[in-house]
Amino acid sequence: MREQKWLITGVSSGLGRAFAQAALDAGHTVVGTVRSEEDLRAFEELHAGRAHGRILDVTDSEAVTDVIGEVEQNVGALDVVIANAGYGLEGVFEETPLADVRRQFEVNVLGAMATLQAALPHMRRRRRGHLMAVTSMGGLMAVPGMSAYCGSKFALEGILEALGKEVAQFGIHVTAIEPGSFRTDWAGRSMTRAEHSIDDYDELFTPIREARRRASGNQLGNPAKAGEAVVHITSVDQPPAHLLLGSDALRLVTAARTAVDEDIRAWEALSRTTDFAEGAQL
Repeated sequence: MREQKWLITGVSSGLGRAFAQAALDAGHTVVGTVRSEEDLRAFEELHAGRAHGRILDVTDSEAVTDVIGEVEQNVGALDVVIANAGYGLEGVFEETPLADVRRQFEVNVLGAMATLQAALPHMRRRRRGHLMAVTSMGGLMAVPGMSAYCGSKFALEGILEALGKEVAQFGIHVTAIEPGSFRTDWAGRSMTRAEHSIDDYDELFTPIREARRRASGNQLGNPAKAGEAVVHITSVDQPPAHLLLGSDALRLVTAARTAVDEDIRAWEALSRTTDFAEGAQL
């Protein structure tokens, strides 16, 4: 595989760091965005000369455009861009403040869009490239107590699927990375939790919240292997539009999609009753 130039947002820890380390191990150059000088220095120490840090808040779209333009000029033409920066917001729907929901979408959806939009014109001119974003198994299935988070990831899934169809004509690939539960700090330091105060939800939600806390640090997924998987799909001629990572993601997403298929089949007859007798089929 020829040396590639990657940009990954949110590389200070977790899967972003794992993706960056795997790409560096494969001989690629990686620009990683972080939020502090300390994290920048730590990232650049991963490999002198091939690990380049940039401080960036992905919710500042002008800064995102400026950073990617500067990287294209000073580091080189980007082959792979991964919009990884994001976080979890836990809380039942009724208790989650709308201000927190807006912030969740600003980071998880608009931050990812800004990153991919800034990189796309460069790749389009070159007629090649690979755009990715980290959604979640929670972008293809939903669990109680994560409505805002799953909503942001479902939104990102739709954006990526449409984007992939738009840019395939330019030789640009688009992949949604859908991790299951990985041994990172996502459920710990990286999780924001809405205040829980409505007792009616205790029977359902308390066991889910406690199980997530107990599992933190002992999750099934291996971040290093996730990094290797992501590096692998950049070397194939036809990378996937969807990349599930982890056997738990496979199990839970398959069950969720089966439930949707069953609903469609069960109510197919009623669905057909809403058509005009004659009309244009899309």
